[in-house]
Amino acid sequence: MGLQSVDVVVLGAGGAGYPGAFLMDRAGLRVVMADPIGNLGGDCLAEGCVPSKAVREASLVRATARKYDLFGLAGELPEVHWQKVLAHKDRVQRTRYAQHLEEIQDSGVTFHSGKGVITGERTVEITDEQGVHRYEFRYLVIATGSRPHRLAIPGAELAITSHDLFRLGADLPFPRKLAVLGGGYIGVEVASMLDNFGAQVTVLEMMPQLVPGFDRELSEQLREQLSKRIRIEVEARATAIERRADGKLCVRYQKNGRDLEVEADAVLMATGREPVLPDGVELLGLEKHGFITVNEQIKTSNPAVYAPGDVNGRSMLFHSAVRQSLVAAHNILAGGQPADRMNFDSVPQTVFTEPEVASVGLDEARAEQMGLRFEVHRYPYRVDSRAQIFGETEGFIKLLFETTTRRLIGAQILGMDAAQLIAPLALAVERGLDADALAETAFPHPMLSEGINKAARMFKP
Repeated sequence: MGLQSVDVVVLGAGGAGYPGAFLMDRAGLRVVMADPIGNLGGDCLAEGCVPSKAVREASLVRATARKYDLFGLAGELPEVHWQKVLAHKDRVQRTRYAQHLEEIQDSGVTFHSGKGVITGERTVEITDEQGVHRYEFRYLVIATGSRPHRLAIPGAELAITSHDLFRLGADLPFPRKLAVLGGGYIGVEVASMLDNFGAQVTVLEMMPQLVPGFDRELSEQLREQLSKRIRIEVEARATAIERRADGKLCVRYQKNGRDLEVEADAVLMATGREPVLPDGVELLGLEKHGFITVNEQIKTSNPAVYAPGDVNGRSMLFHSAVRQSLVAAHNILAGGQPADRMNFDSVPQTVFTEPEVASVGLDEARAEQMGLRFEVHRYPYRVDSRAQIFGETEGFIKLLFETTTRRLIGAQILGMDAAQLIAPLALAVERGLDADALAETAFPHPMLSEGINKAARMFKP
């Protein structure tokens, strides 16, 4: 096919790609989008956020039986039919894929189920079932996402990843004994949900704290509570994975100068993610250090190229990718001028363990490093009516207010509903709301969100 001129080519149809593509299409630009999955959603729908939470919610239904005595109930712990749990996950994925196909069909975006290759400073080739399509673009959006990173250790190929566990049609047998390499959010989420299903889980984290990068208090409290159910080893460096004669796997690791090992039916490699960059990216002259370097406008060192989402490594979360996609689109629609910017500090981070963990903005350590004057105010779950009803009284809400401006600059939550509670606090950080705005808003009773109001009312300038 001949070379066609378009306004924008979007490589990748995940959260970093399709929101901006549809926005630019509605604004009248000629947009081409390509993704090898052949649909929207990227890895989040294919093997990440959505399928993992479908499995997680199934695990929570079963875990509820552990609390029967609390509520005055009695009964057996439900049996786990693992393949039916996976079938539930598949149903959710297929439902969303059908929904996304309708979105593509209702738009004016030219969509290719195929892989894009950069062939020049302003040209790409996309190969799909119909052949090779050549495009010349004014702007290029690289939204090709990331993939699981594998440690460079002997036997790494014996480990499974989140792809193997949550992909559409996954058929792995249930791991009765699971070793998880990596105590980041993926590792601890999988550990928590599979423990709920009855697996015996060991987590090996190389760093001194669980979920590295989170507020230290959150990390320590999460580790303390998860350790009641799951074996957790920090400062434990995996050195090899071996398959024994009986078919079992053995993970060798070092801790405190000692060589140790743990046996497992399966080993999950959850040691972070690395960017997936399109072939030919070197022709664009981009500044990159593994990840593509972008500014707050999501623009790269090449003024015609934007790189939202996981490829820039700044905030590798689906909801962050969606916002970055829209920021890039707004700036492209403005002819490359800075019409919009990404506030990475207002992106909430969530960990779907039991208890849940969530954070937004600054934590105490970072605020101190920045030389800010701030106050910390807490709301302990032990005094909350909803937490008391559910017997979930070990959590807390922690709010950080800048002393002079009274603005909320950060928040951390540990406990039930944390992933929901962080949303209004992210809004407050993004919009620069102060303690008065949170203190003067009536929150519903009896819900944990009341704790936001009560903690804000404690602030005394």
